[in-house]
Amino acid sequence: MPILNLKITAPKSAEMTRRISAILIELTARILRKDPKVTSIAIDYVDPADWVVGGSTLAAQGKGSFYFDVKVTDETNTKAEKAQYIEEAYQAFAGLLGNLHEESYIYVQDVRAAAYGYGGRTQEYRYHHP
Repeated sequence: MPILNLKITAPKSAEMTRRISAILIELTARILRKDPKVTSIAIDYVDPADWVVGGSTLAAQGKGSFYFDVKVTDETNTKAEKAQYIEEAYQAFAGLLGNLHEESYIYVQDVRAAAYGYGGRTQEYRYHHP
């Protein structure tokens, strides 16, 4: 666990999906200490003509962008870890997309252990029944 939901203005391809997944799995494992074997990633590719920032499409601005959220169990990461994750993820996507719009967002969402889980069990249950 966790799950990441990504929207990105990049051409859809198996290679791009592989590159994105590698970036997100590496950062999420190294900085947030999440197990890659239970990390899920859903990727939506968005045409820059359909992404508007400041009243103008990214296609018109000649820029790329992304947004992703990552859900993690509350109290498992520090503020410093989340800040490092956001900074390094932004830089990694800037390297991937090139001319990246500053209005690209990352949301590390802390969710309550009793309200979050997978495989039919909450994280709270897993904590008490290792």
